[in-house]
Amino acid sequence: MSYLYIPAKWDVEFLHSAGEFTTRFLQNLKEKKIYGVRCPRCNRVLLPPRRVCDRCFVETTDWVEVSDVGTLQSFCVVYRKFWGLPDPPYAIGVFKLDGSDEALVHFIGGVDLTDPTKLEEVVKIGRKFRAVWAEERRGHILDIKYFEPMN
Repeated sequence: MSYLYIPAKWDVEFLHSAGEFTTRFLQNLKEKKIYGVRCPRCNRVLLPPRRVCDRCFVETTDWVEVSDVGTLQSFCVVYRKFWGLPDPPYAIGVFKLDGSDEALVHFIGGVDLTDPTKLEEVVKIGRKFRAVWAEERRGHILDIKYFEPMN
C-alpha cells in the first residue's frame, strides 16, 4: 500500500512546565551558578539535573555546584539557517564542566567562525572553555550567553 503525504505546517504556542529540577537549575543560573545532582548510588554528578539517575534508576537528592569551566568534547559549526535558531554561522559545543560527570550542550562564542582555518586553531576537542554570562539574567539557559575558549 502506498500512503498519501499531506503537507502541513504547525506553529503552536504553548507554556511548558519546567518541573521542579529544571526550575531550580534555571533559577540558579540567575545567580551565575551551575548545579547538578549527585546520584546516591553511583556518585555521578548529573548535569542537567534530573530527579532519577539514568543508570541506577534511583532518586537524586543532593544538589552539587559545578564549575562554569569545562572541557570541549565535541562541536558543530552551522552555516545554514534553521528556523528558531540564530543566523549562521554559529557553533554548538558539548562541554563537560569541571565537577560534573556529564556534558552540557551550549553555544560557542568569542571566536571567528567565518574562517575555518582560524577556527581549527582555536576550537579544539579537549580545550578548556569558560561560561560567559548574560548581563541580565532571567532564569533561562541563555543566562549563559555562550562558552568561550580559555587561553
